[in-house]
Parts: sequence; structure tokens; C-alpha cells
Amino acid sequence: MLTKRPLGSTGLMAPPLCIGTSAIGSIPGIYGYEVDHDQALRTLRAVFDGPIRFLDTSNSYGGGESERRIGAVLREIGGVPADFLLSTKVDPDASGDFSGARVRASLAESMERLGMDHLPLVYLHDPERITFDQATAPGGPVEALVQAQEEGLVGHIGVAGGPVDMLRRFVNLGVFQAVITHNRFTLLDRSAEPLLDQCAEAGVAVLNAAPFGGGMLVKGPDTAPRYAYRMASDEVKESAAGMWRACERAGVPLAAAALQFSMRDPRISTTVVGITKPERLAHTLELASLDIPGDLWAELDKLTPPSGTWLR
Repeated sequence: MLTKRPLGSTGLMAPPLCIGTSAIGSIPGIYGYEVDHDQALRTLRAVFDGPIRFLDTSNSYGGGESERRIGAVLREIGGVPADFLLSTKVDPDASGDFSGARVRASLAESMERLGMDHLPLVYLHDPERITFDQATAPGGPVEALVQAQEEGLVGHIGVAGGPVDMLRRFVNLGVFQAVITHNRFTLLDRSAEPLLDQCAEAGVAVLNAAPFGGGMLVKGPDTAPRYAYRMASDEVKESAAGMWRACERAGVPLAAAALQFSMRDPRISTTVVGITKPERLAHTLELASLDIPGDLWAELDKLTPPSGTWLR
């Protein structure tokens, strides 16, 4: 199940699962809970010692705390293991500056925190925070990231964000080798379909993050009424409740169907799943390996909200 395969046309090899670390930085404003330092380090030690040999982070997660905690564990174990892929992202500073100069500073901060002098895979993170013209202007963040790649500081570059149409514009530039899309290709939202098709044709790797929609597709809409960091509409909650009942009848956890929905799509190179406790590693692998009846997929497809693009 975890056999590595080509990550698009990057030349990198990656497993079909990647550990996301935004919550590892402790962001209670988004996730509703804190992750203390010791718990984070225990979790990260388990990750580096475990079977999923791919971890993703960002300069901004927890104000840099995610990278600092990862760096602490990397120093304990003597650096990134040879068979392990670690990626991060460049972000604006606290003032909102997302210039080319800021990209260079973001890379330097990440390298210092992680204890690395070369980053194999780096993403331009949430460029919807500025305009496309600002992102692609001479001396802007895209140019700076390309230059860092040409200088050898960065191996491969990608773009990570929300709005599908925006990501498609960045892919059209022809400079990015990977894309992270989040919350737009799940059992509840298929709006990333055009992006997946575009990337497959261009040889760009797709990493699909947040397959659980932030928890609704794990706990159900009664317990977790938010989807993608916001309160879900009644339509979405009704669809999720129907999916919960369908999975219950089939004897399958909704979370297993949500995870495997992403993993079974050949256009998706890797599915990114966040964890904050060591035991979640084994649980994630269990969800990924459960047998799911073929007729359940057809039933879940019928329960997808009809608009298909309600999250822009």
C-alpha cells in the first residue's frame, strides 16, 4: 500500500500518503485544540520512525512552530533520513509582505528551523493572499522561487492553495512541478476535477490535502459541523449525514471511504493527512487498507452535493 511511485515529473519518489503538520504547530484558532510541545515531538518521532516516508510543513504553521518542532526531532535523529521526503512552503510575513525578497527570507527561516541547507520540494503557499499579477510580476514571489531552484537551494517547486481556478492559472505558467489542493476533492466536493485533469496532462504531481474536510468526514456533521474551516451549509451537512448512514449500513467507517476516495484516484500522487498523536499513524493505515464494497462508491457518488463547486 505504501510503495513509492513517481511524484509527477519531479524525479522524486513518494508514497501515496503524506503526513501533514499544520496542527502540529498548534493552531487552536483553526482546529479548536492545542498541541503541546511534548505531544508534538512524540508524534514527529513516530512519523520519522514509521512507514509513511513523507512529511509536509510550512513556514507559517503555528508562526513557524511546526518547522521548529520538526527541526528539533531532526536534530535528535541526525537529520532527514535518506529515504524520507520532507517538503515545506514559503509564506508572507506578519505584515502581509509576499514579495520576492520575502520568499528568500522565508526559505532562509525554514532552512534554519529545519537544519537543512537544501530543500527538495517547496511550495508557494496560498497565493490567493495577493493578486496573480503581483505573484507573477518581475521580482515577485514566483520569480524568486524559480531563481532559488536555479541556484540549487530548492530541488523542485510547487504551488499550494485553495481556489481551483487560481491554481490552474499557476499551473499554466509551466514552472511548477507539483500542486497541493485542499478540501476541493473529497466525497463532499469534486470541484478540483478540472485541476486534476490539467495536471495529469501536464505531468504535474497532485497532492490532495484534507480528504476529511477538517473532520466532518470522520466524525459526521452532528459532531463536526464545519467543513474547510467554516460552518457547512445545510445541503452539505445533509449529504454528509447520508454518507454516514450509507457507510454504517456497509459496515465501513466514513473516514475510510473519505481517505480511499482520494487514494484510489490515479490522478492523485499523494494524499496528505494531518495527525497530532502517535497512535493516529496506525489508525490512518488501517483506514487506508480496509475493504470497501464496490457498490458503496456508487451510493456515495449519488449523495455528493449537486452543485459540486460550492467551495470556491
